[in-house]
Amino acid sequence: MSRIDYLCFIMIKRKIENTIRKLIENYPVITLTGPRQSGKTTLLRSIFQDLPYVNLESPDVRQLAYDDPKGFLNNYPNGAVLDEVQKVPDLFSYIQVMVDDNKDLRFILSGSHNFLLLENISQSLAGRAAILKLLPFSIDELYTKNISEEYESVIFKGLFPGIYDRNLDPVVFYSSYINTYLERDVRQIKQIGDLKQFSSFLRLVAGRVGQILNLNSLATDAGISPNTVKAWLSVLEASFIIYYLPPYHTNFNKRIIKSPKLYFTDTGLVCSLLSIENAEQVKTHYAKGALFENMIINEFLKKRFNKGLNQNMYFWNNKNLHEIDLILESGNTITSIEIKSSMTLRKEYFKNLTYWQKLSGEKPQNSYVIYGGEENYSTQNGKFTSWENINNI
Repeated sequence: MSRIDYLCFIMIKRKIENTIRKLIENYPVITLTGPRQSGKTTLLRSIFQDLPYVNLESPDVRQLAYDDPKGFLNNYPNGAVLDEVQKVPDLFSYIQVMVDDNKDLRFILSGSHNFLLLENISQSLAGRAAILKLLPFSIDELYTKNISEEYESVIFKGLFPGIYDRNLDPVVFYSSYINTYLERDVRQIKQIGDLKQFSSFLRLVAGRVGQILNLNSLATDAGISPNTVKAWLSVLEASFIIYYLPPYHTNFNKRIIKSPKLYFTDTGLVCSLLSIENAEQVKTHYAKGALFENMIINEFLKKRFNKGLNQNMYFWNNKNLHEIDLILESGNTITSIEIKSSMTLRKEYFKNLTYWQKLSGEKPQNSYVIYGGEENYSTQNGKFTSWENINNI
């Protein structure tokens, strides 16, 4: 990346920056996780310009840390930004000792393998580390004013910074991203011998975006056992390729679906896996509705992560086939959201929301239909909200 590109890139302010700056006042260690190329390194280097940056992806640097972790850290008496730190697990215990001995010391840790990183944090740095997650750009970050593109274009391009920073072709970017992911991250997280079969599995998973997870069906289609499906899905989750939306449980109706829904952290990645090659193909693709739903739910997930909050997001579906796409829980407030890719306002979109209101006792002012159009309207059953304005919810 050239200096000019770098300066242009960091002008896009990340919402999570304010959260990081507040937490560093009270925590000696900040841990930032997230998918590869979501902007972690650029963000941390721009915030902590006074700290040395150390990339443990470098074989030479990593070997030094392996051979003598204590001596390695002694090179950074004032702290450092340590990238991909989960690659040298022994560092965590020594960081604990250093920050306990020096209350002014600060270490900033980042990594793209969630489970590996958090396992070491819980063992050595519990109570000392604030843990945050950074996903690709939010729509609100990227389009600080009016959105200049149709939502199909946003879905297709996805929101990884590299697409916009270097003006890369999404088809090329995501193809390379997937290949690199398979060759590097998959092998590091779990020893998977047949990467071709895993690649085919990944594409099958993409075809189920927005659906309730059915392990047996996925196992049958992939030609592997349900236990292998579980193991491989855990690999995808650990590297921030997918995440789950759990069902909302209440005590007023026991006939609910208990399996989670499956989503990808970026819709551009899904489009690549589904062999979608341009935004026009999104408009007529069978998965258009699911892709739109995935994009919208991602935005709410990013909003919470950027504030340092837990997911606290759900869907609701009972066996009578009444479904709410998204339930947001914040204290005593429950917000219910239906997601429709249509650009047309239709009264029947509130059908499940009104059913939910009667069942749960929630008020219409906390019910929304997010749709593909541009206008915002209030009704007696809830609010129509444009996909461009979801940050106001």
